[in-house]
Amino acid sequence: MTEAAQGPALVMALAVGVLSAAGVRLLLERSLTRILLGVILLGNGVNLLILMGGNRGVAPIIGLSDKEMSDPLPQAMILTAIVITLGITAFLLAMAYRSWALTGNDEVQDDLEDRRIVELAERDEVPSQDVGGEDRRADPEQVEDEDPGPYRPRQKGQEQ
Repeated sequence: MTEAAQGPALVMALAVGVLSAAGVRLLLERSLTRILLGVILLGNGVNLLILMGGNRGVAPIIGLSDKEMSDPLPQAMILTAIVITLGITAFLLAMAYRSWALTGNDEVQDDLEDRRIVELAERDEVPSQDVGGEDRRADPEQVEDEDPGPYRPRQKGQEQ
């Protein structure tokens, strides 16, 4: 490989590393806006990584040239990844807006159950687990006060 060919490959590898590292760092934040930026950066880093996996050449159209053609598979995978990243970005943007509209900020709060699990882990205790099998009326985890009776699937045309 010549020096001219090594330069762009090294720059691309560094760009992949920087984009991926910055994306992962932002994904670990508590703010949904930063998480959104992390997803975008990580997606772009992965797209560059996939692009580096393909070989260089002319457009992959048969009969266009006698030179070596580029591989169309990485291009198709990148196009698919762009569409998926766009969908995830739209979803996270909607979540951040909804959080901001309801609470005035977009910070993700701690889950109370997560806090309890961390406290138990610090004390090296194991919570009692529900192994199931008990009667529905005797199970303390059930919150329904009334007995709905046996389950009967609805028939076509039958109303509740």
